[in-house]
Amino acid sequence: MSPYERIFVALDTMDSGCAQKMIAKLSGHIGGVKIGKEFFTANGPQGVRTVIGEKQPLFLDLKFHDIPNTVIGALRSAMALRPIIVNVHALGGAAMLRAAAKTVSEAGSSRPLLIAVTVLTSLEDKDMADIGFRSSVADQAIRLAQLAQDCGLDGVVCSPHELSVIREVCGTKFKLVVPGIRPNWAVKGDQKRITTPRQAVDLGADYLVIGRPITEDENPVLAAKRIGEELSDT
Repeated sequence: MSPYERIFVALDTMDSGCAQKMIAKLSGHIGGVKIGKEFFTANGPQGVRTVIGEKQPLFLDLKFHDIPNTVIGALRSAMALRPIIVNVHALGGAAMLRAAAKTVSEAGSSRPLLIAVTVLTSLEDKDMADIGFRSSVADQAIRLAQLAQDCGLDGVVCSPHELSVIREVCGTKFKLVVPGIRPNWAVKGDQKRITTPRQAVDLGADYLVIGRPITEDENPVLAAKRIGEELSDT
């Protein structure tokens, strides 16, 4: 995998025209595009088809979290968009995760990677008690990563701070998708558990989800190239 192929740009917008222009600009300079709930809720599956086209790799970030039968149906609908990565939330539990893994396997060789969200990168240890958990963010993320692996998923979404431990616990084949990436020259924003692109890859990240440092830069293509060059440095 080349450095640029690791970069998935987060299109956190409701505007399909802006999304389409951004994809056109960045084509050839990134590994793919992440489309989440903001865009999907506003534009639906057809909107995703319109802006993605036939060739742009898609990470469909809808974080399905429901009873197993509902998640099964949602994943089948999502796979019609031919994403290369889809996700669910690990807090859905073992039965839901196993059902999700079985559903994705039905697509055979064209199946997307199925990953599970562990703990949102906007949360810190002090937030865990507020939502009813006694464990730290790191302990919870590791526990959920192991659960996802045991249930047959391909990997997890985790923050940079849990990367090295999850890589050690789950092995080299388990895919780690990492948001909360901020180059040194970018604004931190609202994510708290962050690191630079180079640091994330060194810690074991497979794919980096990067939004505003690219999309809100005066020159998004130059920003993407700059990140790719940083990843190329040894």
